[in-house]
Amino acid sequence: MTKLIKFNTIDELMKSLSNQVANDLKDAINKNKIVTLSVPGGTTPAPFFDYLCEEDLDWSMVNILLSDERYLSESNSRSNTGLIKKHLIQKKASKAKFISFYNENMTENEFVNENEFFMHDLLPINISILGMGEDMHTASLFPDSNELNDALKSNKSLHVVRPRSQPEARISLSGKALASADKTYILILGQQKLKAYDKACLEKSENNAPIRVAFGDNTKVYWADKI
Repeated sequence: MTKLIKFNTIDELMKSLSNQVANDLKDAINKNKIVTLSVPGGTTPAPFFDYLCEEDLDWSMVNILLSDERYLSESNSRSNTGLIKKHLIQKKASKAKFISFYNENMTENEFVNENEFFMHDLLPINISILGMGEDMHTASLFPDSNELNDALKSNKSLHVVRPRSQPEARISLSGKALASADKTYILILGQQKLKAYDKACLEKSENNAPIRVAFGDNTKVYWADKI
């Protein structure tokens, strides 16, 4: 089952996760023509990205995509794409191919419909890094989203979600896409996130705790306190 690994400091966690993911990517590259790495947005993983972009591996073989994206231009301060390009698509990792979940000439629904078939070439995910909210959401699979059940249960890879708690529409990998990962690492910080993880472990329903779509024998939770 899912394994929880605790670290003494955030920096120790970020370095360890970077090293582990780099080794996983090297193994995947040796076995596959194309490798897919899925990463979260937000500010929490930025130090991890800063370490990972300096790891020595054949980045030209790696496709990087977000687990979810706010449907905003990357110039917007809330864009996950802007953060990824600033912290991860840098240095050695600048040779990786980044898959954007935004097109200014399409609505979010048009984008999902247009790119669903293309996603088949990127799945299953080789290595997935996920975050988790205190409400136990992951990617943009929010418990308060009317689209949640469909995003959890459908065979599609991409879904448009409009959580009531969020100000804009989002594109998210589906439950099926997230569950496809060969290896998953859930990155959480602080006591409240640890309590949320413990609660998710006791939940029976993915609708109540969407993070559970990523639980399994190949999933590890990396945690450190914020202090």
